[in-house]
Amino acid sequence: MLNTTLRVLLTGAVVLVAVAVVAYKYWDYLINPWTRDGQVRAQVVEITPRVSAPITNLPIADNQFVRAGDLLFEIDPRTFEAALDQARADLDRTRDDIEALKSQVQAAEATVDQYESLIVQQQAVIDANEASLADATANFERMTKAGETGAVARQAVDDAKANFDIAVASLSRAQAQMIEAYAQRAQSEADLAEARAQLGAPGEDNARLRAVKAAVRSAELDLEFTRVTAPVDGYVTNLGLRLGDQAVENTPALALIDVNSFWVHGFFKENWIADIRAGDRAIVTMMTYPDRPLEGRVDSVGWGISQDDGSTGFDLLPDIDATFEWIRLAQRVPVRVHLVDVPEDVKLRVGTTTSVLVMTGTSETPDDSPVPPTPRLLQ
Repeated sequence: MLNTTLRVLLTGAVVLVAVAVVAYKYWDYLINPWTRDGQVRAQVVEITPRVSAPITNLPIADNQFVRAGDLLFEIDPRTFEAALDQARADLDRTRDDIEALKSQVQAAEATVDQYESLIVQQQAVIDANEASLADATANFERMTKAGETGAVARQAVDDAKANFDIAVASLSRAQAQMIEAYAQRAQSEADLAEARAQLGAPGEDNARLRAVKAAVRSAELDLEFTRVTAPVDGYVTNLGLRLGDQAVENTPALALIDVNSFWVHGFFKENWIADIRAGDRAIVTMMTYPDRPLEGRVDSVGWGISQDDGSTGFDLLPDIDATFEWIRLAQRVPVRVHLVDVPEDVKLRVGTTTSVLVMTGTSETPDDSPVPPTPRLLQ
């Protein structure tokens, strides 16, 4: 009788301990915010061609994994090769034109220098003619006075007069030639200014040269853009391209899921998020792997959600949904969770369903103890 009573007591104690442990674990889950409304998310890169032409090479398959830099598809490059050849030819022709303009500038500079020298020479001629005129004037005046007194013959006076007239004419001619030299120098300076304007800035700063070099670079980029490569490691998904399809500039052609950008969005009721903090530990249980809980940390809590009531409806009037006054529906707020150390055999897929449990108060006191999967009732 005593043994039977002892067995009953021991069995009851074990059952009570088990019930207490189970009740504690469920209570632990219930006092921490949890939701079955979670989804796996990732950055989806829209691969968009920069040029338009038929696709001539498509080495990828749907759902294939690719590394950053791997070729996704190739666009027919022939049109862009021809455009690059044309741009390079324009560059060569522009360089030749610039060299010709340099020669014109040098010739114009030489002409200006020539007229500068001519002006200096002509000034010397004027100075000489002015000296000759001064001598001829003095001699003519002296001969005129002497002729009035009869001291010299009339012929001598006439000769002095002739020399004076010649000196005056020579000076006038030299001055006219000086005026013409100044005019020619002014014209040559205008020609030089025009030649320099046509030439533009020297060296690589020349505007025409920079323009054609930019055209060459643009053509080179267009040719490079015919090879479309993966910008990140990821998975090609929902591939609909075929060889011969027309790639259209700035129009997305395929989607690439960034394999290094996965996170989980847990959509919590608004009355459960007050104690959630960035850094809190999160337990993510995927529907795909119900017995493989994933460790995570809260990155952030959303600051807003879309508002349906009040949006524009028929006749531009606000669209308001009818509600029951005695029912208050809690809105769902997204909580972003960063996954930590995802096992290699666990495959994350965008849009799949998860349950998320946040262990509040763990942002400042990290808890690294192992956590079992979310109970099936909560999943």
